[in-house]
Amino acid sequence: MKLVQSNKSHMNPFRIKNITLGFMLPLSAALLLGCGDGNSSKDGGKGITDGLFGGKELPQATTDSLFIKKYISDKKEFKEFNDLMFLFYGERDYSLAWFRNNELVPETEKFINVVNKASKEGLNPASYKVVDLEQMIQKYKQLDANDSTRLALQEEIDVALTASYFNYASDFYRGRANPQLDAGSSQWDVKRNKIKLHKALQTILKERDSTYPYYEFEALHAGYTRLRDKLQEYRALEAKGGWPKIELGNRKVLEQGDSAAAIIALRKRLNPGKQIAANDPKMRVYDADLVKQVKHFQMLHGLKEDGAVGGNTLAQLNVPISQRIDQIMINMERWRWIPKRLVPKKLDQKYIWVNIPEYKMYIYEDPNNDPEAERQYKKTMEMRVIVGKTLNSTPIFSDKLEYVVMAPYWNVPNSIVQNEIKPKMISNPGYLDRNNMEIVTKDKDPQAVSPSSINWSEVNEANFAYRVRQKPGPKNSLGMIKFLFPNEYAVYLHDTPADALFSQTERNFSHGCVRVEKPVQLASYLLEDMPEWNEQKIRETMTTGEEKWVTLPKQVQVYLVYFTSWVDEKGEIHFREDIYGHDKTLAKEYFE
Repeated sequence: MKLVQSNKSHMNPFRIKNITLGFMLPLSAALLLGCGDGNSSKDGGKGITDGLFGGKELPQATTDSLFIKKYISDKKEFKEFNDLMFLFYGERDYSLAWFRNNELVPETEKFINVVNKASKEGLNPASYKVVDLEQMIQKYKQLDANDSTRLALQEEIDVALTASYFNYASDFYRGRANPQLDAGSSQWDVKRNKIKLHKALQTILKERDSTYPYYEFEALHAGYTRLRDKLQEYRALEAKGGWPKIELGNRKVLEQGDSAAAIIALRKRLNPGKQIAANDPKMRVYDADLVKQVKHFQMLHGLKEDGAVGGNTLAQLNVPISQRIDQIMINMERWRWIPKRLVPKKLDQKYIWVNIPEYKMYIYEDPNNDPEAERQYKKTMEMRVIVGKTLNSTPIFSDKLEYVVMAPYWNVPNSIVQNEIKPKMISNPGYLDRNNMEIVTKDKDPQAVSPSSINWSEVNEANFAYRVRQKPGPKNSLGMIKFLFPNEYAVYLHDTPADALFSQTERNFSHGCVRVEKPVQLASYLLEDMPEWNEQKIRETMTTGEEKWVTLPKQVQVYLVYFTSWVDEKGEIHFREDIYGHDKTLAKEYFE
């Protein structure tokens, strides 16, 4: 009799033996069921199995493909993990995963606790309780070791645990909503998290090593965990009543020096959970300390920091705490879509992060340039940016920056030719000349085309066979330098002649590209490993009027993302307006 059987035939030897248990000798039954724990026996503390196997682990029980297929097909929540189930069990020759010596491994209890506390992650625990694992396990523990149903229940528990893990981990590590729905007409095209869940489960079960904290059932990004901590704080605050609404009555604004009953509510709003002496006349006065608090609130919400309460500031103060909690969960979901490895090994170990609703760009770098040290990235640069207008929204995607182009041409997209240049050419044929523009063929060696040879009334985005481009110079819409990561959206980072727009609080003015506040500083940073391209050389080349392409020694990862809530390094939470309506779209799916 074989105690361990290869399962390549996908048959379950234990199920076959269960059928014939009544005809077998008691010792055979003991061997097959693994009864006797070494402590309850009467042979001097040594159980039957210890004597037969020399104290080694018992043979591992198995399942088979037929059982798995039937089990998950009966439960629609498990069906989508069909391939993962067979991949996971196939790699282990269909041996059970969650049992050792017929006892559940400690990770079982950890996983059940994780599911029970899924609300901490902004997820619904009920979604992952397709079967009652706790009840099944309790029943298993109550069965006598010689009970003929024990092995069948063991197999069912194991498969149920694995399917439940994939059901939970898929949402936790990959996200439960569709990113494309979040971005609406503007695709969320950031490279998705391609975590191999069957490998993650092997890590949890201590069957393989990993640099990622799967074994702790933990998230992959600090940005996520910081938001998660704030979610708990906000829920606790909501349970205590949240914060008050500020009513100004006939007033349009509150400013320093004002005295009003609404100032009591303002103090309570800015200091949730703190006792405010409402009867103290001083608490009704808008003093310098309160101005400082309001300015801090305005900074955290991307508002003009004038210290006055009215307009947008009042509107943001009066956003209900329940809405902020939803906003936090939505942005936790977006973190689940971000790849676990922010920078591929072959690239320069730095990345550019443009957060569209924040109107900011950051660069993070690993000071040790170690592709394995993913959690060591430090912020090395930040600057304001201008992003696309609502009707020309900046797409959400990731790519690799390859070129710095000085004194660039601006190749005008056909959509702009149709919607903006065409009407102006019809009314004013000299428009192109006055804006330092020209029309050329789309050949490798472009040839000039006379604007008067084109019937502008017939031009549209689809049929325009030429290219309109703006020549290099100080009035070029791209400014004096651009940063290219070739992509299907024809979107990139670039300079701008309209520097005054960076002083605006809301900076969505472009046709979709991202205008950067400090282009020369960015170019110097990206080209720092090329000594010939110092800042002086960059500035000189920018003003030559001749386009110059410089290829980076190593490509740099770029992310154009959309987060309306995040927690900074100081632990303070920020909120921003949903400028493209992506939060609203995502909420419909996430909270359905």
